Amino acid sequence: MNLREIQKLLDAEVLSGEEYIDREVKTVFACDLMSDVLAFVEDKTLLLTGLVNPHTIRTAEMMDINAIVFVRGKMPDKETLNLAEENGIVILITKYILYTSCGILYKNGLAGAEIVHK
Repeated sequence: MNLREIQKLLDAEVLSGEEYIDREVKTVFACDLMSDVLAFVEDKTLLLTGLVNPHTIRTAEMMDINAIVFVRGKMPDKETLNLAEENGIVILITKYILYTSCGILYKNGLAGAEIVHK
């Protein structure tokens, strides 16, 4: 599934990275604890979170996550958006809560990321 399809499914707005909206996504990982994000490594994963700060972008950058959906209509500040732009990370925002967003994507065939224990 690509990010454009995800944008439509979640009725999401693109806040940054519009030029990358056709990137492919294979799995989804949803959480607000960035330490949990660091516990897995999987290619082409979409991060869903309500944590809208630069730490989220830094974590995504470290884990090669190139797309984030901020849930609950939460709007990141300018610093966070600038950091996402600098790193080529697509930022989407949806009004749906985390649980509903995950359900919509799962129902449409997008699998959850699996934890890789090291």
